[in-house]
Amino acid sequence: QVQLVESGGGLVQAGDSLRLSCAASGRSFSSHTMGWFRQAPGKEREFVAAITWSGGLTDYAESVKGRFTISRDIAKNTVYLQMNSLKPEDTAVYYCATRRFLGLRSSPTDYSNWGQGTQVTVSS
Repeated sequence: QVQLVESGGGLVQAGDSLRLSCAASGRSFSSHTMGWFRQAPGKEREFVAAITWSGGLTDYAESVKGRFTISRDIAKNTVYLQMNSLKPEDTAVYYCATRRFLGLRSSPTDYSNWGQGTQVTVSS
């Protein structure tokens, strides 16, 4: 059974940085793609970034390009989201997700397993 556990969220000021972690367990993820999504109150869940477990190919939403970096540590079965130059509009619950195929996708419906989410709040 796949388990994804996010951590690292918190309350920061605009311009600060945070690093989110997603610890994955329950199977081999070598043929998986890992994604980060976020959901603000009253809004739909939106794509943030994705990375293929093998090869480390990445994709980002336009709104975070140049500020966020997704990476993975294969030995630790952990995916990270380094967030720099945070803005108030980055405030949301951030979710880690996995899809059972290699291939960068940005739709939440392409991902089958989800973590419980971690809150990120950026004050102005």
